[in-house]
Amino acid sequence: MMLLEINGWLKAHGYIPQTEIVSHDLGERQKEQSLEVHSEKLAMAFGLISTQPGTTIKIVRNLRVCLDCHAVTKLISKITGRKIVMRDCI
Repeated sequence: MMLLEINGWLKAHGYIPQTEIVSHDLGERQKEQSLEVHSEKLAMAFGLISTQPGTTIKIVRNLRVCLDCHAVTKLISKITGRKIVMRDCI
């Protein structure tokens, strides 16, 4: 439910998915759906529902964070007023 709510917030704030980074041969809507469920977004949704408001959310990835997830993280941080720290392998 929180992931759906996050996607609603993003659209309300003018977010446009960066579908050009999806390398699979899919239609535009399928590319958007693929981006909606990246593990970073799932981790943010879990962090938002499992911590107190105002708590910093820390996410560590063992792979590179895609450009779309980077943009989404900044926007969700702004929308929720929370500090979100995301670190990848580099």
